[in-house]
Amino acid sequence: MTSSTEQLAYVLINPYTIHKSRTGGVISRLFTRTALELVAARMFAPSKELAEEFAATVAVHGDAQDQKIQGYIRQYILENYAPHPQTGRRRRVMLLLFRGEDAVKKVRQAVGTIDPKSISGDSIRATYGDYILDAQGELKYFEPAVLCAPTVAEAEVKLKIWARYSDTDGGLLDKVIAYPPDVVPEQTLVLLKPDNFRFPSGRPGNIVDLFSRTGLYIVAIKVHRMSVPQAQEFYAPVRDVLRDKFRAPAGQRGRLALEKEFGFALPPETEARLGDVLGPLAAEQQFQNLVNFMTGERIVALVYQGPDAVSKIRHVLGPTDPSKAPPGTIRRELGQDIMINAAHASDSPENARREMAIINVAENNLKPLVEQFYQCRL
Repeated sequence: MTSSTEQLAYVLINPYTIHKSRTGGVISRLFTRTALELVAARMFAPSKELAEEFAATVAVHGDAQDQKIQGYIRQYILENYAPHPQTGRRRRVMLLLFRGEDAVKKVRQAVGTIDPKSISGDSIRATYGDYILDAQGELKYFEPAVLCAPTVAEAEVKLKIWARYSDTDGGLLDKVIAYPPDVVPEQTLVLLKPDNFRFPSGRPGNIVDLFSRTGLYIVAIKVHRMSVPQAQEFYAPVRDVLRDKFRAPAGQRGRLALEKEFGFALPPETEARLGDVLGPLAAEQQFQNLVNFMTGERIVALVYQGPDAVSKIRHVLGPTDPSKAPPGTIRRELGQDIMINAAHASDSPENARREMAIINVAENNLKPLVEQFYQCRL
């Protein structure tokens, strides 16, 4: 059962905001300003039908100024969410779904209002949006950065629309980016690890912001909780790597411990034999620690697409060991050790496909969540 004040609230990150790589900054503001739980996320490539139905829900009420702005928003949706009128190519929209007490109000406060007189950066729209009037007071340029519901009732109506289209218009958007004929794009998987969600912080958004330096495109996002079998399958290739990695140090530690215990030196071949025995045991313990760390807690999966996506993402992420990562890399800035190191990224296109299948990045967990919360069928 949910409490009487627990609500669902959504934020739609607009195509232009995504295109200008402001997604990470928006996510950071939402996490730090609302302290709400991110329960679902999904990429959309809205159809004309979705854009028109969503635009029709923008209520025009209030004073003359409010009605004017709401009219701008309705027109903005029709022009910027629907497929391009000339090419028919669809635009990318990211939907983030939050849950918590007074969620709609908290999200609304973080997003901010649309005010041409605003000169501060105290909200998402004040920082990333534009509402520019000419000398006669007529609209010159309008970009609200993100969209959200002003009331609880409108949040429900609009969420049900997006959830209803979430199978046909959402998921892994592998055909929305136009590339030159000689460019062969790759896809790679990124996991924002559980250490980024221990408490509300800007870390998840900061990581997304750092990855934006690659110039790659986000084509999928999913909030996920790994099961133990999933984690074991996902990290199965690491098992053999750990056995090789731990053989020598385990043998050395075993030899030193035995020499201290018995008070005499052991021959070098003993260390090698101890490594053969203790190395796999130490590796298995480390593997189980990794599985335990990655399971049960929330992670966020992202799919990036573009030329040389695998190498570009791993370059910005940095080596597994944060202490060996170059300055400016994600793991150097945010990592703690070889396990708690902020994010995972696929090391090859083949592994990316394998890992994406295990995580099932295209799975729609938005629609059932909305249906369960509102106790309806869409």
